[in-house]
Amino acid sequence: MKIVLLDADTLGEVSAIDDLKKLGDFVKYGFTKQDEVINRLSGADVAITNKVVLSKEILSQLPDLKLICVAATGTDNIDIAFASEKGIPVKNVKGYSTDSVAQHTFSLLLHLVDKLEHYNNYVLSGGYCKSAIFTSLARPYWEIKGKVFGIIGLGAIGKRVAAIATAFGSKVIYYSTSGVHDDPDFKRVDLEELLKQSDVISIHSPLNEKTRGLIGEKEFKLMKENAILINVGRGGIVNENALIEALNDNRIAGAGIDVFEKEPMVASSPILKIKNKEGLVVTPHIAWASIEARGRLVEGIISNINEWKAKC
Repeated sequence: MKIVLLDADTLGEVSAIDDLKKLGDFVKYGFTKQDEVINRLSGADVAITNKVVLSKEILSQLPDLKLICVAATGTDNIDIAFASEKGIPVKNVKGYSTDSVAQHTFSLLLHLVDKLEHYNNYVLSGGYCKSAIFTSLARPYWEIKGKVFGIIGLGAIGKRVAAIATAFGSKVIYYSTSGVHDDPDFKRVDLEELLKQSDVISIHSPLNEKTRGLIGEKEFKLMKENAILINVGRGGIVNENALIEALNDNRIAGAGIDVFEKEPMVASSPILKIKNKEGLVVTPHIAWASIEARGRLVEGIISNINEWKAKC
């Protein structure tokens, strides 16, 4: 059995990757361009991909392919319908990054709420050394306790974030992007009500036809002026031009962003033109990528291959 990993660089150094050698003839590539995919998967029984797209055009030229393993939860880079038509199972890995993403959500939030950008710079620049008093109140901050915490997408990650927000003493409400999800532990509201009520808005939904462009100029106008937006879901859910306008015009207090419309970010991105730098903290799509999460991801891939082999 030939197993090909197309973009190992997206997983980093994970010792469990070497365990794939025990399953068959294992070949890994650090990065694969789209015009290299067919050649590299020629003769492969199993393809492992994180971000490399496997389209209908590509899959139709891989007659030996028997299994696609996605090194992620989302499967939007795979033509699922065509793979199913060809009898090729597509296996993703669920739940591996729940704790990692929830942790990063609050890292972004607390950075903004506690004004860490300002105070870190104030101390390191020597400003604190010149102070006449022991503290600085230049940037007032508020407690999460007692605030309304609005969650968009109450899946596994959204629920974990809700539990942590509850532990902080926040009141959690949520909007179901699918329209069918109900959770007895938290109040479900429509999107407009969530945007109007929430002090924190945290996005944990997938990118699909219902969520693409979900938060734009109209939605930012509904938010409180003290609202903080966190997006660790998918970049296309938030209109980046509208986000930067809202921040620069002080229509919202801040935003923590880990995902972008284009990844890697393009040099012309409006995010790089932000004027209100203290109101924005950005990270390069790393919320999923703790050491532990990446280990669980590879273990999940191995488990998926073993389960598939057992059924063959």
